[in-house]
Amino acid sequence: MANDGHIGTTHIGSLPRPPALLDLLTKRQDGEDVDEAEWEASVEEATRDVVDRQVETGLDSINNGEQSRVSFNWYVADRLSGIDGTQKTELWADLQEFPSYAEETFKTDVIDLSEHPVVDGPIEYTGREEAEAEIDGLTDALAAADRNVDDAFMTAASPSVVTATHVDEHYGDYEEYLFAVAEAMKTEYELVADAGVTLQIDAPELLTVGHTAAYADEPLEAAKDATRLHVRALNEALANVPAEQVRLHTCWGSYEGPHHLDTDLAEMLPLIYEADITGLSVEQANPRHQHEYRAFAEHPVPDGWTLIPGVVDVKTNIIDHPETIADRLERVADAVAEGTPLVAAPDCGFGTQAGIGMVDPEIAWAKLDALVEGAEIASKRLA
Repeated sequence: MANDGHIGTTHIGSLPRPPALLDLLTKRQDGEDVDEAEWEASVEEATRDVVDRQVETGLDSINNGEQSRVSFNWYVADRLSGIDGTQKTELWADLQEFPSYAEETFKTDVIDLSEHPVVDGPIEYTGREEAEAEIDGLTDALAAADRNVDDAFMTAASPSVVTATHVDEHYGDYEEYLFAVAEAMKTEYELVADAGVTLQIDAPELLTVGHTAAYADEPLEAAKDATRLHVRALNEALANVPAEQVRLHTCWGSYEGPHHLDTDLAEMLPLIYEADITGLSVEQANPRHQHEYRAFAEHPVPDGWTLIPGVVDVKTNIIDHPETIADRLERVADAVAEGTPLVAAPDCGFGTQAGIGMVDPEIAWAKLDALVEGAEIASKRLA
């Protein structure tokens, strides 16, 4: 995240998974027996392949592509106690206005996004072994690819995205539930930090709060209060992790939907700036929000932070032109204070939920090729 005038490149965590691994993930989700040796070998191979391809693409900061996870958030059900079964939940408010579209869009053979895991007992972190195996898989793949650990990152769900997507049937008090999750997730955050890689906190709920069913009809201040609480819980969970080792991703939801109830970035940025982080990833290619680069002029990025604007769309199979990517980067560069480091990225992950592939896998990689080219063009223009 050094500010040397060069616009670096990264992505936002999830990358396409190979069909064989998706098949194993499906079986595990369905409760079928899966040969453990076959599972471990498949994850190892997929991780090495996805690391190698990121290196070949020319990305500066890379990860394991979340190959072993069923989703960016529900993987925690395998690492936290007190979670059992699922419960039907409401769609987001913007999708409720277009139910036929939502029904067709969110079908998957791996997971049902309308069924959320249920918390029916005390939350504690029980996934140390799984987390360490995932970290080791990344570091081994990096070593094989001759890449430094400090050029890598690993993702972890924020406390409040866990509470937003896991139904509480145990605590009965939301704040107690939230801070119990924060206390549990501390372990995972510290394991990642101790490995020497950057910790990326995935926290879409900091922006999506506005179009959730609970807040869609509430005044904006109610959504802001929720975000303030969520940032406070995150900071508590990050208490033992150096801020310079943490970047945060937030967005308005990685789905192709109407998004007409989304919050405005300018309203939420000051609240997000209270997080104990030094890197911030926010969508800027999403057509609903491409105008919001102006928010960074109205609310300057804190000193010492790196801004990671999303400049590649992840919801369509159109390959963004490198010149368009460069234009998006230039707009952001013009809005931020001079000297603010920029790292170019897609808006969100390309495989956020296993089995839901809005973008064809090979087109996803072509989009990342365009990202690297676009960052090079913008770097030269801004030099």
